Amino acid sequence: MKVLMLNGSSRLNGCTYTSLCEIARVLAEEGIEAEILQMGAHPVRDCCSCGGCVGKGVCAFGGDIVNEFIEKSAQAQGFVFGSPVYYAHPSGQLLSAMDRIFYAAGAGLRFKPAAAVVCARRGGTAASFDAINKHFTINQMPVVSSSYWNMVYGNTPEEIMQDAEGLQTMRNLARNMAWLIKCVEAGRASGITPPEPEKKIKTNFIR
Repeated sequence: MKVLMLNGSSRLNGCTYTSLCEIARVLAEEGIEAEILQMGAHPVRDCCSCGGCVGKGVCAFGGDIVNEFIEKSAQAQGFVFGSPVYYAHPSGQLLSAMDRIFYAAGAGLRFKPAAAVVCARRGGTAASFDAINKHFTINQMPVVSSSYWNMVYGNTPEEIMQDAEGLQTMRNLARNMAWLIKCVEAGRASGITPPEPEKKIKTNFIR
């Protein structure tokens, strides 16, 4: 069993990475492999709604992290998307990547547990947390919670390590993720399959 984590920060070993490492450490204790994909400072294209991904399961644009994540996601049973907070929203490159991932390969992520993790010096965490979670709730993914909202505070990795409550939230998140993944796997082994969604209905407000 494996959890794939995407670090949406341009700083490879910054606050977001430090928080994800705490989750990965506890997942390992629970017998679950964790892999952190680093977005880094490389450019990430925005989704242009070109439709080139339809029926293909990959994004029409290559050259960045998106299709690498999609390829690895097939072998993962859970996901964590982490981001720093900028102007009370997640990293722009993370949101661009998530839009393309979910448009191109949302079916492959469906019904798999997912969690958002955000890091901030001071404010904007709730809005950022909400923005990431919206990708999960529209894609029929169980949202993994913790003993507080999944946020950690600090301006440096060293300060993150001083946020005792934030790190505890990360550890409880990891245990909840491990428990839910194991429950899903046990259900599948017992013949319990995900529900079949109804055929999509789209209602336009302007006709």
